Amino acid sequence: MGSSGALVCAAAFVLVLLSSASNDERNFEQREVTFDIIMQEMQQPDILTDLFDPMGASRPGVLTPRGSQPRFWPRSFGGPPSLEYPVQFPLGRPTSDNLQAICLHGDHRPRYPNSYFPPSGFGKQVRKASAVNMAESWFSMCCKGNQTWERELTLCCATQAWELSVQSFCEEDSSVKDRLYHCCRQMGRDRLNCFHNDAPNPNYEATEELPVPPLSSTTNFSFDPNTCQRTVITLYRTGENGRKEKKIDIRFPPGRPTADVIESLCRDQKLRPLYKANCMPGEGYKWVARQAKAINRIEKGFKQCCKKKQDVLNCADLKWRDELNKYCMGENGDVVHSRCCSGELANDRYSCFQDISPDPYYNRTSVAEELSLNKLCDYHKIIKNKFPVGFPLKSFVGQCCHRPLDVDMTICFLQSLDQMSETCSSRKASPPAVRRCCRMSSPQQCISKILMDAITKATVFSQKKNKKRCPLA
Repeated sequence: MGSSGALVCAAAFVLVLLSSASNDERNFEQREVTFDIIMQEMQQPDILTDLFDPMGASRPGVLTPRGSQPRFWPRSFGGPPSLEYPVQFPLGRPTSDNLQAICLHGDHRPRYPNSYFPPSGFGKQVRKASAVNMAESWFSMCCKGNQTWERELTLCCATQAWELSVQSFCEEDSSVKDRLYHCCRQMGRDRLNCFHNDAPNPNYEATEELPVPPLSSTTNFSFDPNTCQRTVITLYRTGENGRKEKKIDIRFPPGRPTADVIESLCRDQKLRPLYKANCMPGEGYKWVARQAKAINRIEKGFKQCCKKKQDVLNCADLKWRDELNKYCMGENGDVVHSRCCSGELANDRYSCFQDISPDPYYNRTSVAEELSLNKLCDYHKIIKNKFPVGFPLKSFVGQCCHRPLDVDMTICFLQSLDQMSETCSSRKASPPAVRRCCRMSSPQQCISKILMDAITKATVFSQKKNKKRCPLA
């Protein structure tokens, strides 16, 4: 019997029920029974459930987020699928208030495997479930980085993941012939606020008693920390003793070549660092390796362009755009989901990269910056072995290069120079180089000049060897 036949039989059965109820209840108010009333009665969950699922069971072997089985509604009778296959959608915006719960309760919030839904239909709920699975999978990646990142960076990662999951859902929801989710009709910040306001669990509290198995996302997400702040990215890893011992220092992306910067771009190329991409642990640092490779390819292209006598600017700009396009495609051809890479138009992408560049005008690689006392931290080993200064550098390196975060490096070096010059007025034995400076009118300036001369030699020596720098120090 077809669906229309089932509809007629069910309608007749409801008529019998209504008639029986009228006869049994003498005081029941009589009314005319129309087809609309019949359909309204049929929409009641108890009636339909008893008719088509009298034992309270559903399809065997169908998993749900909580391990129970969803109740089945015949689609020919227009049952509300969103009630029978519930999805905790949408997710709320990550904030400093709920970030801890996002990471702590990640395995106690629902996931939706493919077996949760019937083989066909329920498209809207499937899309919602996919968005939740995607965001939760990306949150997990951000929370793993929480062990090496500052809290602000973890929040930035979670925010990017959430915003991209919203964008992905709206793109998919608008690509099918179905009623568009109402928040997707809005744009920009209004759309994000709408999703957050609709969230049934904005605080990301645990809703599952038992841990749920993770579901990997089929869409690649690569966190781009450079969109969080327009500075040189410096991240710290906490050591066993609680001190922040490791840091990541990488200048990505390079600024876009323009007529105003092409001269300094070519002139100071040897002063800009190249990076090793194989010196970092794989887990949590893949984005650093990807950025290091992109910088190296861009600088290699710049070097080729700067050797030309004509059309240098167009050549450099083309290399810059091509390599950033490759960066956005990822190593295996997968799209990298970063804020700049998600731009719909190429010019939007390039403008975004230029905006977040830590050195957009190529003026942070000047000789004055390179030849500062701060570079003693980078070159003290070369100076000790190749260009000795006649006095130990241990006090400078120990006090200033491994300083707490709240101590300025430049001020630290000046204070160390003052301490060394104070030995001139004491009876303590001093190295010959320091004693010579003590005869000068400004011992501090004399010691500083010795150090700067050694740093200059070490800088030239390092450039000749052309060693790549590891972003992880």
